[in-house]
This record gives sequence, structure tokens and C-alpha cells, in this order.
Amino acid sequence: MSQRILSPRLAGCAALFVFASTAWAQPPIAPPGAAPEMAVTAKADALPPQLQDFQAYVDSARKQFDVPGIAVAIVKDGKVVMEQGFGLREQGKPQPVDARTLFAIASNTKAFTAASLQMLAEQGKLKMDDRVIDHLPWFQMSDPYVTREMRIRDLLAHRSGLGLGAGDLLYWPPTSYTTKEVVQRLREVPLATSFRSAYAYDNILFAVATLVIEQVSGQSYADFIRNNIFKPVGMDESLVDMTYLKPGMDTAIGHAKFNFKELKPVPPMAWSNNPGAGGIYASAHDLAKWMNVQLAGGRLPDVDGKEHRLFKEESQKQMWSMLTPMKIGEPPVPELAAVKPNFAGYGEGWFLSDYRGQRLVWHTGGWPGMVSRLTLVPELKLGVVVLTNQESGAAFNAVTYRVLDAYLGKDKTDWVAAYAAAVKKSEGKADDSWKKHEAARDKNSQPSLPLAKYAGSYRDPWYGDVVVSQEGGKMRLRFSKTAQLVGTMEPWQHDTFIVRWDDRSLNADAFVTFSLDADGAIREVRMQPISPLTDFSFDFQDLRLTPVKVDSKEG
Repeated sequence: MSQRILSPRLAGCAALFVFASTAWAQPPIAPPGAAPEMAVTAKADALPPQLQDFQAYVDSARKQFDVPGIAVAIVKDGKVVMEQGFGLREQGKPQPVDARTLFAIASNTKAFTAASLQMLAEQGKLKMDDRVIDHLPWFQMSDPYVTREMRIRDLLAHRSGLGLGAGDLLYWPPTSYTTKEVVQRLREVPLATSFRSAYAYDNILFAVATLVIEQVSGQSYADFIRNNIFKPVGMDESLVDMTYLKPGMDTAIGHAKFNFKELKPVPPMAWSNNPGAGGIYASAHDLAKWMNVQLAGGRLPDVDGKEHRLFKEESQKQMWSMLTPMKIGEPPVPELAAVKPNFAGYGEGWFLSDYRGQRLVWHTGGWPGMVSRLTLVPELKLGVVVLTNQESGAAFNAVTYRVLDAYLGKDKTDWVAAYAAAVKKSEGKADDSWKKHEAARDKNSQPSLPLAKYAGSYRDPWYGDVVVSQEGGKMRLRFSKTAQLVGTMEPWQHDTFIVRWDDRSLNADAFVTFSLDADGAIREVRMQPISPLTDFSFDFQDLRLTPVKVDSKEG
């Protein structure tokens, strides 16, 4: 069959090679429904001349990349130049996106977590170079040396030695583990490189940061963020987790391509066991305030003639200083040559790079059905945030770079066309990958064992149990702690099966390979995502599943 493999969420990884998800975005299927734009806070002539056609440009990005709704905020020199919605909160329904529509900002939350730790350091409750075990004595990594030497600052910098997305299946999709249980399982997650030697994006250490914040502040993570960041900044509508969403609120609905084809709404996801990595819901209106505080070095708006600060300027310098250099790859298509940076790295909760001679401080976020990008240009006192309710990094990048070019006085570039070319290329690579699998398949092969012999419980040291069963003549696979990871297994070749998840919005079908010992008994089970574009948080390849031996006394 022909399998069209499209984009995953962007999850905050932003860019393994600093192109911030340039190629991983959806192609068009049907134009999104039209809706009026909302709430521009500045007159049109407040924008640079290159942005006078901005609405038409954003609508072209929505149409090209099949995005129902987008919200944009632009700040410059301490003022909100624009905050505006385009399109619909939900495909097929009339409610428009406006500047106050709440979106899941996912890994853009990481900057809030970093700021929280710096604020606690300013209060004398911790030091950024404290060892993690000074505050969480039970904390363990798989390597005793890393356990002893892991500092608070290391939790924010993606340099721990863990592999890309290591441990993400402990909370993605949502699991029944608590935050503490997630962190306790870190001791079983193997390291991929030596400590502080290389960049590899992770989420799990932000769960550790969450617990540190709670331990030293005496508040829940949600309460700390609300009381110490949202309230002082004036982010009155922002929420720390989707569980606080109420019916009737001005909230965007995420959209994904089911079966890699049909755009449909997806339900909100609660990430309550790792909120510090990506739990916040916010609007363009509220994030404009956050950007202005960031660009002001932590200074809050003057309300009584006195200076008030969210955090000190020195704290911001630390957050915006590179801790982990990143490799710079080549753009996927020539049309994106201009976005290739001269330097790239990660600070504390922020990516750091340059564009056309200007330093950028930025992050992206990815969630089921929603992706976003927030970009600061400190020397220009410029900030732009783009929130979308579809999994299209191409859309938020095309909009972001049009705004940056306008304020840098550059000629217009058709970034929509450039990113469309990148999408087309990534689609082709994904299709080629599937064709290679099909060509290599031995269609005449049979499983080594009767299907019933594959049934049983299999355990991974860090995730826990995965159960294979026979139900109604079908082989079924279930992740014991993850309600969404339930699917049907079909033979592929030899002792390899394909599991197709019941939830077709996941875009994460996987190969499941059983290895036998010399006596024909199952020794190990390995999994591997089929698509090269499956989101990295489905880290099935890191599982080492072995049969769970049944105690004869119990059985």
C-alpha cells in the first residue's frame, strides 16, 4: 500500500539542526474555513510597510498548510504592535480565533520553568549550581557519577547524556504515573552519551525541575507559576494545565491528520505529570505581556512609580547564555538557505541562534493538534509569537520569518512557498522510507510461533509493562500505563508485526519484533516507529521488553 507519512507535533524539540521544524509540516488538503480577524491593538500604519498585507499572508499560510486558526502577537519597544486572530478555533464551527484565544503552548512552558528556578535562586532558596540531590535526595540517574554531579542548571540545558526524548513514554501520551514516579524511573533510563558532552533534547528533566520548584517553594508547580509569574505579569487568562479549562472558554481545539490524511479535531491532552516541560495554555494577548517582560530584562510594567521586577537582569543573562552548543545542519531545500544560523545552542529554557545578523532567543512548542513559536530579538526589542491549532511547523515559521524580515528592513520572501517546498521534500523522503520497507519485506514468511505463543506480559525496566493478548481472533497490544496506546498487531514478516493504534491521530504505528532464544522461547521484544516523521516522544526504540515470568506459586 502507499502510506502518506506527514508531520508529527513539534514538541518543543524545535530543531535538532536549528531549522525549527522547517520540513515537518502538513501539506494542504482543503482550505480552512474563513473567519474574521479579531482585536488588532495597533493601527495598520503602526506596522512596517512589508506587513501591510499581513492578513492576506497569514491566510495564505493557513490555506497552504491546512491550519484552521492562527493567533499572532508582535511587540516592539515595549508596546504591543499587534495581537490578532485569524481563522477558526475549530474546523467547521463558526467561533473565530482572537487575541485572547487560549492555545496549548507546550514546550514554550520551559522558559517559565527556567524563570521560576532563577526567581527561587534570587530568594536564596536554592542556587543554580546546587546538586539536584541537595533538594531531592532520592533522585537517581542510571550513572552514579551523573546522579552526584547533576546541577539545577543542568536540568534546563539538554546536556545530561540522555538521548533524544528519552523517557517520554512515561507521560506522552498521558500515563497514570505521578510526577514523582516518572522521576524515580529515571534511574532505569540509559544514557546515550557522556555527561555534558552533547546536545539532546529531553522533557523528562523538566519533570525533575518541577519537583525541585515544588520542594523549595512549598507550593505546587501550578500555584507557583500562577502566583509568581502569571499574576505579576498580568497573564490573567493563562492556565498551567488543561484540567483548568472550562466549557465555554475561548479555547482553540487542536487538529491532526487522522491516518495521515483527514484533518480532524483532537481532544485536549492533560500533561499533569510533567507540567514544567509543557503544560501551559496561554493566549497571544497574554504572551505579548510575557515577551515585553523578557525584552525588558525582567522589569515589570511601572504601576506606582517604582521599579518592580519579575527577575533580575543578571538572572536573564544566565537564562540567555549558551550552555549547550548545537550542530548546524544544512537547510532541507535551497529556498531556506537564509534561515541557516552562524551559531546555535541552548541556554536555560531557550534556544539561541542568529538570523540576518541579529541574535534570536526563541522556542517552539508542540502538542497533539497544536504547535507554536515564540521569538525574541533582544537588540531590536522585538518579539513575535505565533500560535496554531494544527501540527504545522511550516505555518508558524513562515509567519515568524515574514515578521522578522519586515522589522529588519529586508525584502519580502515568500516563506510560504519556501516551507511548502521543504514539506514536499520531507513527504517524498517519508514515502521512500515506506517503499524501502515494502521492498525488503518477505511476504511469504510466517511467524515462527503460533500467534497464541506471542501473548503475554513484557516488561521494560523504565516504562513498565506492555501486554500482548488474543481477542476475538486479533492480536492486541496495550501499554499498561497509557490508555491511548492500544492497538491491533498484524504480521509483517517473520517474527515482526505492525501495531496500528486505535487512536488514528497519533501517527505513531510501529514495528514490533520478537527475538527467540535457541529453544524457540521469546527472549526480547523491540519496537521501532515505522515513519521517520513520527514524533520523537514516541521513543519505542528505547524499550527493552522481556517476558514477565509468572511465579508458579501465584499461577
